[in-house]
Amino acid sequence: MLKKSLELLRLEAAETGSHTLKRSLNGFNLITIGIGVIIGAGLFSLTGIAAANNTGPAVTLSFVVAAIGCAFSALCYAEFASMVPVSGSAYTYAYATMGELFAWIIGWDLVLEYSVGAATVAISWSQYLVKFLAKYNLHIPAQLVTSPFEVSQLADGTSVHGFVNVPAMLIVLAITAIIVRGTEGSAWFNALVVTLKVSVVLVFIALGWQYIDPANYQPYIPANTGTFGEFGLSGILRGAGVIFFVFIGFDIVATMAQETKNPQRNMPIGIIGSLLICTVLFVLFGHVMTGLANYTEFKNSAAPVAIAIEKTPYAWLSAAVILAIIIGYTSVILVDLLGQSRVFFSMAKDGLLPPVFGKIHPKFRTPMQSNLLLGLFIAVFAGFVPISVVGEMTSIGTLLAFVMVCLGILIMRKKEPNAPRGFRTPWVPLVPILGILTCLVMMVSLPWETWLRLGVWLAIGLAIYYGYGKKHSKLRQAQQE
Repeated sequence: MLKKSLELLRLEAAETGSHTLKRSLNGFNLITIGIGVIIGAGLFSLTGIAAANNTGPAVTLSFVVAAIGCAFSALCYAEFASMVPVSGSAYTYAYATMGELFAWIIGWDLVLEYSVGAATVAISWSQYLVKFLAKYNLHIPAQLVTSPFEVSQLADGTSVHGFVNVPAMLIVLAITAIIVRGTEGSAWFNALVVTLKVSVVLVFIALGWQYIDPANYQPYIPANTGTFGEFGLSGILRGAGVIFFVFIGFDIVATMAQETKNPQRNMPIGIIGSLLICTVLFVLFGHVMTGLANYTEFKNSAAPVAIAIEKTPYAWLSAAVILAIIIGYTSVILVDLLGQSRVFFSMAKDGLLPPVFGKIHPKFRTPMQSNLLLGLFIAVFAGFVPISVVGEMTSIGTLLAFVMVCLGILIMRKKEPNAPRGFRTPWVPLVPILGILTCLVMMVSLPWETWLRLGVWLAIGLAIYYGYGKKHSKLRQAQQE
């Protein structure tokens, strides 16, 4: 199996000049990037769903269990990022441990996660923007916020066909324009956005805490109904599975390794720090939400936070939460676009994708052409494809990447036990094994349609690899020479 050596990867990481990515990110920037993608609209919806159907007030315990499951993978990511500070995240790590074919599969999975995720989030961003503007009697024509394959229901009961989702396209293009001009500027924009949406979460916690009704916590762990996953201890575990996907995103931090100052120190800070901060916020958020309203009130509600807010005298909080969701989606789109372009950049530098994706702008020191091409493609996708077709952001590719990274740590500890590591995963092999088992359980629990989509996507990817990537692989050409 064709593999990259650690020495070659370290040489790539040490490259300098106008053809390389600019190192401008510190530990704080990486933490805000991680928080930016982890805290999305899922916090405001999945928390209520898990509480109503699985956990009751013990949704806080589910957050802790899910965070522990993520922590296993995060610790493994942190070690790899400190050993191999190169863009590409799990793609690069797989190249060094399991070979080129597995690296391609992981890279192709990450492309699916980031591109489909960005398009899906952009469409949802558009829908929430319409709701927010409607509160102030500002209305965008339905034809301009809906794809041509969807029908919108107007207030008077009539139906109209959509033409194009203009807000979804504009937000993707606007964020593309930001990230093209440099990672440092993107990081500070993301930091501002993260500050705003975290502030809304903190305001909800602080104001809502005063109106908690202790009776809503009785019982804290409702008795199991007799069905696995419906309350009781099994409900806490099932709830952890439901909200596990709220945490997904910290892995994108690892794609920024080649743009980080002192990556051996700052990459572990960014990965683990963002996960810890979000876990604390999520536990407090779930505690307040289930304390304001009884968990049974969240049943079949698409907006459980709005029900909790009704228990307080702060009606304006409802608009603030919608604004937080819009802001949250904005930073998720930004980090998704950043992550995808960096994976494409690494694959192109290895010759597995056309050179256009690996070119660096001499002034901005970013993969400008790659950003523009991907931004345009995703904008068109978001503008003309209905959300029912785009689907929710797939998690199976991410979980597969987590498995590969945890497995990679086991391989590298055996093959390269003395290699320099800025951070060492504790309790090896226990932590990587627990990470693998946790992710495999999550993957098995996903519906078969998700596996089918993954299979189709992998088939397309393998066709591209054998048709183009394998022939143009720089590592393979070097070995043949």
